[in-house]
Amino acid sequence: MTINTTRRRFLAGTGMAAAATAFSMPTFAQGKPKLRFSAVFSEQDIRAEMMKKFAEGIGNDFAFEGYYGGNLFKQGTELVAIQRGNLEMGNIAPQDISKQIPAWSILTAAYLFRDADHLTKFFASPAGAEMKKMADDKLGVHILGPTYFGARQIGLKPNKKINTPADMAGIKLRMPPGEAWQFLGESIGANPTAMAYAEVYTGLQTGAIDGQDNPLPNVENMKFYEVMSQIVLTSHLVGFDLLTVSSKTWKAMKADQQKRFQAAADSAIAFSQKKHQAREKELVDFFKGKGLNIYEPDQAAFRKYAQAKYLASDLAKDWPKGMVEKINAL
Repeated sequence: MTINTTRRRFLAGTGMAAAATAFSMPTFAQGKPKLRFSAVFSEQDIRAEMMKKFAEGIGNDFAFEGYYGGNLFKQGTELVAIQRGNLEMGNIAPQDISKQIPAWSILTAAYLFRDADHLTKFFASPAGAEMKKMADDKLGVHILGPTYFGARQIGLKPNKKINTPADMAGIKLRMPPGEAWQFLGESIGANPTAMAYAEVYTGLQTGAIDGQDNPLPNVENMKFYEVMSQIVLTSHLVGFDLLTVSSKTWKAMKADQQKRFQAAADSAIAFSQKKHQAREKELVDFFKGKGLNIYEPDQAAFRKYAQAKYLASDLAKDWPKGMVEKINAL
């Protein structure tokens, strides 16, 4: 069963006191264990379809409750909610993990992964297992896999032509809050501006920001193209979040349940990735049809600039030794 509701309605349905009690109760209650899942993406997102398929795959073992659009927990707070026992599952950005584990900032760096297949190979590799174990041991979250949602591209309201990072000077580019996100904006030459995902459309409309960076499917889902003039195909970051379950919930499962749970996640993630890749190709023509100017800048110049920024930053000092080489070798 999938539920999409607001936090206010959720609390109102049971009463504030009852809701507070429910959040403090153990995950495994009467009947099937309940799994509450929270994500910032909308119910129209491909990843919402992914979670529906996942819910079907675990339906014999668990009662799944999905909350979308940041309606249960706001963007960036899902990880803490899991750690506090207020949530069993979440679609968590690697940038949020890096706030608590600085070594994870390596996985948020621009131009690290070549494409979705490279990303998938990494998380299935011993190097990926090393990073997942780090999150399990230090944060209490078990990572099921990366949920690819497209390469991040720059979408701008101004008509200014962008060819190199120097052309991004002075551009107020919306980035999610957090050091890793803000540095990503700097690494492509922009002036990063922290803003919640749900506020981006209005921010572009009013001129509070000049642009945003998101994969093309997100731009379509949130209708950002209605308040933009162009899309610059920088492909500066392979966009992905992490489908996670609390370590406590994972360890409470029997071995055969874990196997079915992981298989359901793998199948759903593969479905989502394939659909996102196909949709990215289709959307270029769709946005051109809406009157947007779409072009590819000097990606080599962007890559060189970004890598130099990261290697000279304090973030790189926390990266696991040899990890970049391991990722490049895959």
